[in-house]
Amino acid sequence: MLRQRVITAAWLAPLSLVGLFVLEGAAFAVFTGLVVVLAGWEWSRLAGLEASWQRGGCSLALGATLAGLAWLGSAQSVWLLGIGALGWLVNLYWVTGYPQRLDHWRPTGVRLAMGAWVLVPTWVGFNVLRDAGAAWLLLVLLLVWGADIGAYFVGRALGRRKLAPSVSPGKTWEGVVGGLLVSSLLAVTFAVWQSLSLSAALGLLVVVAIVTLASVLGDLLESMLKRFRGLKDSSQLLPGHGGILDRIDSLTAAVPLFALLYPGGW
Repeated sequence: MLRQRVITAAWLAPLSLVGLFVLEGAAFAVFTGLVVVLAGWEWSRLAGLEASWQRGGCSLALGATLAGLAWLGSAQSVWLLGIGALGWLVNLYWVTGYPQRLDHWRPTGVRLAMGAWVLVPTWVGFNVLRDAGAAWLLLVLLLVWGADIGAYFVGRALGRRKLAPSVSPGKTWEGVVGGLLVSSLLAVTFAVWQSLSLSAALGLLVVVAIVTLASVLGDLLESMLKRFRGLKDSSQLLPGHGGILDRIDSLTAAVPLFALLYPGGW
């Protein structure tokens, strides 16, 4: 297993770096679109579809939607990101009420709709941030990764109070605080690097706190769906690492929300 993880990481890491920070414009939109469509293939399984033709049809529909949005241009970005933010409020309601509110989202159609308001704004958010400058995209990626690392180590050392035991028993409130501390430190470092004004830096700290908490929710949402379906991984597309969704679950919440609120847009 370790050997397979290393082999996958050896090609996945450089591919991701080139795709995210070298590609621009239409090429970047196509690259992120392919990632989101593959994530949509996995989501259709979480939604309860098993037949390949059904899952393939959902992926094609998602790809066609992204192509249509690309053709329409960036004018649609703000309201799509707003829909994504509202969708995550609904997701929060369902995650915090699991399993009591299970019947609200159990139907396959509801879970497919959930995937639409999660994945489409994720693609939009990636493209908005890339157009704003690679530094903003780099920041949100570092925030999510840094928060995850901080939560892991602080949770292991100090974790006592469970965050969502019915969804993900390993996560603790202490871990969340550790993640917030790391992401706040990254935000301060970024503000100094970009020579932000005091008001912009303070605003960034507020946005970072919101986005960090949202990234935790993104992780919990996928965990909830996998637990309901009895799955360990969203797929085996990335041998040794699980699926695309297993790698970007936190980003599906953090990226569109950051794109909606990021200081460069003020």
